[in-house]
Amino acid sequence: MIDFHTHTPAWRTGTWLGGAEFGPPEFLAFLDSAGIDAAVLLAHDGLFNATRESNDELAAFAAADPARMVGFGTVHPRHPGAVEETRRCFAELGLGGLKLHPWLQGFSMHERVLDPICEVVTEAGGILLSHDGTPPYSTPAQIAALARRHPTLPVVLGHGGLHDCWREALAVTCETANLHLCLCGTPPYAARRIVAEAPPGKVVFGTDAGLSDKAGQDYAVARVAEVEGWGLTERQRADLLVHNPLRLLGDRLGRLR
Repeated sequence: MIDFHTHTPAWRTGTWLGGAEFGPPEFLAFLDSAGIDAAVLLAHDGLFNATRESNDELAAFAAADPARMVGFGTVHPRHPGAVEETRRCFAELGLGGLKLHPWLQGFSMHERVLDPICEVVTEAGGILLSHDGTPPYSTPAQIAALARRHPTLPVVLGHGGLHDCWREALAVTCETANLHLCLCGTPPYAARRIVAEAPPGKVVFGTDAGLSDKAGQDYAVARVAEVEGWGLTERQRADLLVHNPLRLLGDRLGRLR
């Protein structure tokens, strides 16, 4: 099983999203407890304060076990040097993708400053994952518009539309060839319909682990267990949890092929 949406701890920001501090050993223990083989690891502090240091810290965390953790850095697209920092995330830090949070970071997915950033991610063979499901700046259709401007860049809706926008998320995933959808915080009734109706190979799963007040990430363990109640076929389950994420991540997790 591959968890496509987890976070490093809040080392500095102390935001309302912050939970317990933990290091790689505690995080790997959580993966083991939930039956997760590998995880995409996203920034926490960087979403509130996109700095070189936040990407350095994320890369160092993921490097503790690169066979099980793939780091996605972040930038604020309006900041000077955002394009260069995006390039550094791949060329120097060896990260696998870029995470954006237009709602928290306060920008629109229609802004053209995103285009050179997306070009760098595409050239590096990376993935762009964006928070979605939270109007006004993070609707699935807005993210789909960006994906259509960069048709060779894999773009992932980080939350499958959440509770309010999951129907929109499903619709634009069906309509946009390079758009993928992560079931992370998506309600179970919506997740079942998305798995049933989305095109083959387009849906992955994530727990949003890393935000708990316990290093063991109890809520994330519960989200993994919740999948068993979705009534998926064995093929659907294998595609969602193994085959689809592996196709997106490619050789970055070659050990699990």
